[in-house]
Amino acid sequence: MEELVARISAAAGIDATLATKAIGMILNFLKKEGPAAEVGELVAALPGADAVMAGASGGGGLMGGLASMMPGGGGVMGLGASLMGAGLSMGQVQSVSKEMFAYGREKAGEDAMGAIVGAIPGLGQFV
Repeated sequence: MEELVARISAAAGIDATLATKAIGMILNFLKKEGPAAEVGELVAALPGADAVMAGASGGGGLMGGLASMMPGGGGVMGLGASLMGAGLSMGQVQSVSKEMFAYGREKAGEDAMGAIVGAIPGLGQFV
């Protein structure tokens, strides 16, 4: 997990605490919205993922709160709003997402990540 946190911190220009929170928020979203088997493969391929997921809150701020009231929790746009509510800019959300999914492909494989991206409407535009 330290390697992923460092990569995301560098790619997005954020500190390790915010990177860790963003990772947890993304993984929690994937667990809720994605195919269980493939998300399970991803989580298993990332040692420490369960702890990071447990430590991540659902987001913050007005945008995160409004997104959570949308049907389905707002999907990808709701996740983006929650990440911005946690303190990321839109550019940082994109950097975090791209790095997270690149790392996921390295660790869990293209098949698992492709299935996750394909199963969640709109996710492909961020990765």
